[in-house]
Amino acid sequence: MLRLSGLYRYPLKSGVAEPLNQARLDALGLAGDRRWMVVDGENGRFLTQRLLPQMTQLHARWQGSEQLLLRAPGMPDLPVALPGEGAELRGVTIWRDSLRVPDAGDEAAAWLSRFLGRSCRLVQVPAARARQVDTGYAEVGDKVAFADGFPLLLIGQGSLDDLCARVGRPLEMLRFRPNLVVEGAAPYAEDGWKRIRVGALELRVVKGCSRCIMTTLDPQTGARSADREPLATLQHYRQRDGEVYFGQNLIACGEGELSVGMPVEVLE
Repeated sequence: MLRLSGLYRYPLKSGVAEPLNQARLDALGLAGDRRWMVVDGENGRFLTQRLLPQMTQLHARWQGSEQLLLRAPGMPDLPVALPGEGAELRGVTIWRDSLRVPDAGDEAAAWLSRFLGRSCRLVQVPAARARQVDTGYAEVGDKVAFADGFPLLLIGQGSLDDLCARVGRPLEMLRFRPNLVVEGAAPYAEDGWKRIRVGALELRVVKGCSRCIMTTLDPQTGARSADREPLATLQHYRQRDGEVYFGQNLIACGEGELSVGMPVEVLE
């Protein structure tokens, strides 16, 4: 039997994961997931662990629905209010998308700039300003917040177990930053899924997730693996058209509740 064994959200893009037992799915994925993002203070381009491994130490947690709490080693905790309707809009770029979203203010910018050692701003995306998902894989009206391209990412526990065996050491699931983890399936079974049901919610499996150097970062310390694992091993057997794939991107067909332990059914 397939079951949902893990549920994670990332309030701040490229910040520390937040494990959950229950979560609500809204129009942009898990409620509160990747609704905040750090951008370059000069050009508005998004910043992630790819460039700044110290972001593995950056904790961001929702305090209710109107405030984010930032924490990092050597820094005082900083509560950040959700930007109001009159907040300054900042032009930002995430991959090929450019959009204007509310800026979270100078105090948050100074805090992040001090911790990350470069000029930064913190921005937040309200649902009305979310990005259209690539229509090559999605329908018009399918939206995503600050995730790389899709609202949800699923990985099978069996797939990670197989990868660990090939690499020859345990690997943390959070290297791959999934939202949903499913156990009970054969390794890479999710590659062949098109539609699944988790509890009462139906989700479309739309595209494999291409992986990058972030998978080589220890999610606890930010240290990069000297042997480039697990990316080096993945390149031997999970490479296609110049990209390395691990996990599947999903789009929910509605809104509702998810809980760890829910049954997962493959519909197609």
